[in-house]
Amino acid sequence: MSTPKTLVLPPGVEAVTIETSRGGFAAHTVRTDGAVGHALLVPGWTGSKEDFTALLPLLAAAGFNATAYDQRGQYETPGTPDDDYTLDGFAADALAVSAAVTPTPSHLLGHSFGGLVAQQAAVAGPSAWLSLSLLCTGPGALGETPGRPPLTPLVEALGVMTLAEIRAALPSDPTLPPDIAGFLDQRFTSNAPASLKAITQLLIDAPDIIDEVAATGLPFWVGRGADDDAWPHDVQAAMARRLDTEVHVIEGAAHSPAVEDPQGLLDAWLPFLKENT
Repeated sequence: MSTPKTLVLPPGVEAVTIETSRGGFAAHTVRTDGAVGHALLVPGWTGSKEDFTALLPLLAAAGFNATAYDQRGQYETPGTPDDDYTLDGFAADALAVSAAVTPTPSHLLGHSFGGLVAQQAAVAGPSAWLSLSLLCTGPGALGETPGRPPLTPLVEALGVMTLAEIRAALPSDPTLPPDIAGFLDQRFTSNAPASLKAITQLLIDAPDIIDEVAATGLPFWVGRGADDDAWPHDVQAAMARRLDTEVHVIEGAAHSPAVEDPQGLLDAWLPFLKENT
């Protein structure tokens, strides 16, 4: 999960609920006069719109409107046990959010698990997007990656243990400020259990659809932090080659560049956005 450095909204960033054809989605948005385009930002496993909040004013200063949202069942976007938590369902949500906030195609960026959703959304509705950007993600499932908490036991625990019990059993950082630590606890325990279970299972077994993604003909950008510890670096590099591009490395970041080095992320991403707007 990404750990924000502050919970204070920067000037110009608004916390809103976006009403769509698929329900309401909690979001952080930024709008700028004379915007040249719009970017939709999709968070990852146990993440939320807050993962991108520091990036939003930088995008606005560069001339882009932007929207980051909680996916279905994440944090402040509600989810029920009967909702569609397939990749197709999450992709349909991304398409619905984009359609609700702009009448023209958006640049689409997915972080980590959000990258799997973004890939599916690109395949499902390529005309809705100006480009596809994949940040710290891979071609299909992450699987059980050495050095990261195992995923299969979490799937098995969901429905047996409460989210508070599971959160207490996960590694935590005792050096975090109390407000940030409290936010991470609240965000995790606010997830809809059915959503978190489905997302975790998808990280274990989601299919590789990069060939279908490439066939959309969209412009592609791939980036990661220099110390990213999720999908192996060679796997991300191979994915980029299949998309006829290369990996852009953000030196001051690990798995969450949008909070660890938002300016570095923007510097690496902005030329691509301008070229494809």
